[in-house]
Amino acid sequence: MKGTKTAARYATALLEFSVEKNVLSEVYRDMVYLHDLVLENYDFQLFLKNPIINSTKKKDVFSSVFSDFNEVSIQFIHLMTQNKRENILLAISESFISQYKTKNGIFPVTITSAHKLDDKVRKDILDKIKKEINGEIELTEQIDASIIGGFVVRMGDKRIDASVASQFSNLKQHLTR
Repeated sequence: MKGTKTAARYATALLEFSVEKNVLSEVYRDMVYLHDLVLENYDFQLFLKNPIINSTKKKDVFSSVFSDFNEVSIQFIHLMTQNKRENILLAISESFISQYKTKNGIFPVTITSAHKLDDKVRKDILDKIKKEINGEIELTEQIDASIIGGFVVRMGDKRIDASVASQFSNLKQHLTR
């Protein structure tokens, strides 16, 4: 994503300032809302990227749309607008959310399976993951029929592929050597 390093720096600064002002959880809530709004609303994405709309008008819109935001969040958004960085607010919010989770020991885990997992299998997988981490698991489950059976677990940059499709692929590679 364009501006990822810059976005990470801004997100780090916002995180540190939020901790300093003792409003971290409120700013986190605001960044999640901002993130979801930008992803779900294509018109808002266009608005953020539009260089023709002047920063004063954008600040007015932000003040109206984000009227429930913490003062630190709204000041930050206004600063980004003033510096013509509002086009990377999505990347900033993504980085902030990721940094917040890391700081608070929250580990996002995605389990992809061909069918809905039963409770025992889910519990077994989560128990094994919990032995490897010191923190809380934020679980996302996905269904993907193309893996045929089994499951794929993703946690950060780690991936455990116990899918039937992967086993077929490995077998094919082994047989064609």
